[in-house]
Amino acid sequence: MAVPKRRKSPSRQGMRRSHDALVAPALNICPQCKEAVPPHKVCDLVEECGNIQRSKPRNPLSKTKTGGK
Repeated sequence: MAVPKRRKSPSRQGMRRSHDALVAPALNICPQCKEAVPPHKVCDLVEECGNIQRSKPRNPLSKTKTGGK
């Protein structure tokens, strides 16, 4: 197995590690339950909130149909 012949300098080490920084995830605020949710994801509180994919708000607990006489 190959082993480095010389030690990496601090400058080289820093250049190699320059892309290792962690980035905070992007979060949006749910318009209904006001909770931080990743974009394009289902709200974690689907039972209470019912906000799926930022589409039309709905309440899954209400089983009554509206419209149509």
